[in-house]
Amino acid sequence: MEQTDICIIGAGPGGAGAALKLSYLGQSCILLDKAQFPRDKVCGDALSGKITTLLGRLDPAMLQRLRAQTENIDVWGIRFIPPNGKVIDLPFQIGYQKDKHHAPGYVSRRLEFDNFLIKEVRQRDNIDFRENVHITDYKKADDGWEITDKGGATHIRAKIVLIADGAHSRFSRHIAGHEKENKHHAAAVRAYYEGITGFHDDNFIELHFLPEINPGYFWIFPLANGGANVGLGMRSDFVQKKRLNLRKKMLEVIENHPEIKARFAHATLTSKILGYGLPLGSKRRSLSGDHYMLLGDAGHLVDPLTGEGIGNAFYSGFMAAEQAIDCLKTERFDADYLLNYDKRLDRVLRAEMRLSYKIQRVMQIEWLVNFITSFIAGNPRIVEILCRMYTDFDLRKQLVKPWFWVKVLFRKKK
Repeated sequence: MEQTDICIIGAGPGGAGAALKLSYLGQSCILLDKAQFPRDKVCGDALSGKITTLLGRLDPAMLQRLRAQTENIDVWGIRFIPPNGKVIDLPFQIGYQKDKHHAPGYVSRRLEFDNFLIKEVRQRDNIDFRENVHITDYKKADDGWEITDKGGATHIRAKIVLIADGAHSRFSRHIAGHEKENKHHAAAVRAYYEGITGFHDDNFIELHFLPEINPGYFWIFPLANGGANVGLGMRSDFVQKKRLNLRKKMLEVIENHPEIKARFAHATLTSKILGYGLPLGSKRRSLSGDHYMLLGDAGHLVDPLTGEGIGNAFYSGFMAAEQAIDCLKTERFDADYLLNYDKRLDRVLRAEMRLSYKIQRVMQIEWLVNFITSFIAGNPRIVEILCRMYTDFDLRKQLVKPWFWVKVLFRKKK
């Protein structure tokens, strides 16, 4: 049996991020994935500022390599379209100067982005990366976990395992006990198109909050070379209640919504419409236990409002790596000690997701959203406040407080 200190299961953004962070901190690890790269994954493909910020902190040269990829398209804001159809453009930065090599965010196909991370992983001598290894069996040992692959060829004992194998994680469900709950889960479909018109000049990603898919949204994210990632997502309990076929509903939106239909008039569907699940972070769950931590989708860390999973997975990978090194230094791997990982995530990501859940619930009140957006639209001062919320979490918390909107409305009338 092979022995190691740290074994990471899953080489997506969470697992690859953890491996890279460990490597740069001088700690070796084994990284396993059941797929062979490059491989695709169904996703919205948006890379938030969390990715650029964390990569810049880890290795500015790596960040520049990401920015230089021709497959990426630089994104400078969000175009928000509420049920009343009044468009609100929210830049990520006030007074920005457009420059692809300093963009706050990007859209990159997961096929390309995940493979970018794997290329970086392959360059690190202290990361033992193995593809086509499908771990199916976990056995608790006194000093860690014994893990075995489907064919029995891989048998590893690790002091600590980092579980980053996605929304359908066997470990998360059967060992950590995190069952799917439709109230805290979203279903989504995604397809690629070419030839869509009407994008913002600075590649704003678009979120269309339509009455027939509330709570949820229809999205159009621009891609390089004239492509687009198009999809629709909705909370799973509402999908079940309304008995919706999301593939059919997405096509209905494209074919019947007047403004969207016009933009797709000469568009071509270039892929299959594929579905996937999003384990939302709207419910607090344990992310660790004796000798293990859960990362990304395996830990149900998808933002309940925006559906962001890549940035949160990457962030959790960095945190888990730092916690794993601390465990090795102190020789403590028990559940009580590993709660430090949960607490840190609570302070950063969980606080964001709790707020997103509150905003999601407000968004279900269509008349209220229409009322608020009616006086936001076309008011530069209010738009500037909302833009600052992208980087100011304390300011963002005001969104769910009625008094905030009363003050904003009163100032507008003055």
